[in-house]
Amino acid sequence: MILGVIADDFTGATDVASMLVRAGMRTVQVLGVPEGELPRADAVVVALKSRTIAPLEAVA
Repeated sequence: MILGVIADDFTGATDVASMLVRAGMRTVQVLGVPEGELPRADAVVVALKSRTIAPLEAVA
């Protein structure tokens, strides 16, 4: 993996993932914190729901 991205919602994660794919990077997008191994990729984009939850929960 070359790049890891944490997005605060699904839409933002999808925007970033699509730009990375267009730039030629093999990209995996996951919902929430991934468990276990991920497929081989140049970039992993993690979509969280941190925009819509309480601030203390978002940073936990």
